[in-house]
Amino acid sequence: MLDQKSPATGAAEANGTVTSPPEQGDGALYAADAVAKVAEAQRQWEATSVAQSTKRMPERTADFTTQSGMPIKRLYTPEDVAGLDYARDLNFPGEYPYTRGVQPTMYRGKPWTMRMFAGFGTAEETNERFHYLLNQGQMGLSVAFDMATLYGYDHDHPMALGEFGKCGVAVSSLADMEILFQGIPLDKVTTSMTINSPAPVIWAMYIAAAEKQGVPMEKLGGTLQNDILKEYIAQKEFLFPPEPSMRLVVDTIEFGTRHMPRWNTVSISGYHIREAGATAVQELAFTLADGLAYVDATLERGLKIDEFAPRLSFFFDVHNDFFEEIAKFRAARRIWAREMREHYDAQDQRSWMLRTHAQTAGVSLTAQQAEINVARVAIQALAAVLGGTNSLHTNSLDEALALPTEKAALIALRTQQVIAHESGITNTVDPLAGSFFIEALTNETERQATAYIQQIRELGGVLECIRNGFFQKEIAEASYRLQQEVEAGERIIVGVNDYVMDEQTPVPTLYVDPAKERIHLERLTRVRSERDNERVGMTLAALEAAARGTESTMPFILDAVRAYASLGEIMGVFRKVFGDYTEAVVY
Repeated sequence: MLDQKSPATGAAEANGTVTSPPEQGDGALYAADAVAKVAEAQRQWEATSVAQSTKRMPERTADFTTQSGMPIKRLYTPEDVAGLDYARDLNFPGEYPYTRGVQPTMYRGKPWTMRMFAGFGTAEETNERFHYLLNQGQMGLSVAFDMATLYGYDHDHPMALGEFGKCGVAVSSLADMEILFQGIPLDKVTTSMTINSPAPVIWAMYIAAAEKQGVPMEKLGGTLQNDILKEYIAQKEFLFPPEPSMRLVVDTIEFGTRHMPRWNTVSISGYHIREAGATAVQELAFTLADGLAYVDATLERGLKIDEFAPRLSFFFDVHNDFFEEIAKFRAARRIWAREMREHYDAQDQRSWMLRTHAQTAGVSLTAQQAEINVARVAIQALAAVLGGTNSLHTNSLDEALALPTEKAALIALRTQQVIAHESGITNTVDPLAGSFFIEALTNETERQATAYIQQIRELGGVLECIRNGFFQKEIAEASYRLQQEVEAGERIIVGVNDYVMDEQTPVPTLYVDPAKERIHLERLTRVRSERDNERVGMTLAALEAAARGTESTMPFILDAVRAYASLGEIMGVFRKVFGDYTEAVVY
């Protein structure tokens, strides 16, 4: 467990402990003598005004911390950012190190992309939801797939029993993908797909569906989650051992680099790491470490850093600790920019930019007094926007109970629209920059995350830390610590451990009709009977040969998908060649 005290800014903590402040360079924002005067004035203030006030009304606790355990001082002053160099640490928006945002004008030019995550039941039902959300002002699509699809099974496989459409849409073949995007011009709308182990196959289906619309792959824009490392760390929807799984990710990166200039081939995801119980600092550090592991693997393939790095993207959680979340986004951009420029010698400025999607914290939502989730989501969305996210999904109030109803999803979308058009926070770029607190918290978040990244390198890298259980232990300890705080009443969860109501207001929930599975299975049967099965067999055999060799598998996957080979058939080839992976138990 990393030390979570000793702030990098070196200012006094609430309990009076002081560490040495960093030395001021030529670009320091504040003159040393002016900082010293403020520090002396602060000591006088604490000895008089604060002492008198706390004698009358003691502070609630002696230990104010962020959710990550970082101590929060009573007050922040120029002393806390005495070593801050404007050009080195902040600079202007759109300029290295991008602390203040990756675009010069950010939301003054256009708002972030409002990309609501959606998917349930059949392709037909989800297609209707897509059209509804687009008609309500959503700017991009984000597809949720059901558990059978996420694990690469056709829906008539015994492992898919009872899983149809419950946490996303069911997709078994190109025929489903064609219906899923029927009537949606794929050259006009960007699409994000939350899929990991079967990501190359689902991506190929999307490419082939676009071709059926007459849209060539080079005109497609969107994002493939495709982050297998976080599956081993947190979400656990892996299929194969880490090494061949990494090979498939690099296959997609290489294919996208060569053929799809508008596509983000990996969305390096901290969201699931945070949802598993990690702190904000752990989420940031482990996510960036995963990103650097993909960079290393792609460089080993022979691609140059500036060929593929501009199209790597990120995905972060936005939790309840408002200012910590804002600092996390700012620190993330700065760390990534420095790694790309200084460690990897990237020359293209686009390679230095960390572009990110964000989603409000599903794990923070409560089944108790579910309407309160609207307030939680609004606060988290504000943090994401003030942190400079590039796109955003806002969770619906009912997601602790079921998939969102149409009404709940609309309220979540309207929350973003109110922020964009009524709050005024989009009128200036990075409105919290220069806040003593925000800058000190950004510095400390960067320090702790960088220390974690260095520790991961010293332990042998991400794959070795997956094998030795480092990530799992760190997340488990953080999750346990937070749960202890909640149970002890040290952290209040409204409606759960305080402000509890005996009677709960019922919340309407979405019902996924299991009878609709018949529609899906009938289509799958029809595809198998009407396709050219000899061609399917040939494409699957060619894919198996490629998987056993060293060629990129993407062209062979595309051939199989175009022949209407099913998801289960294609993933079955990889299961045969790579085998299944069983995680070692970590205590």
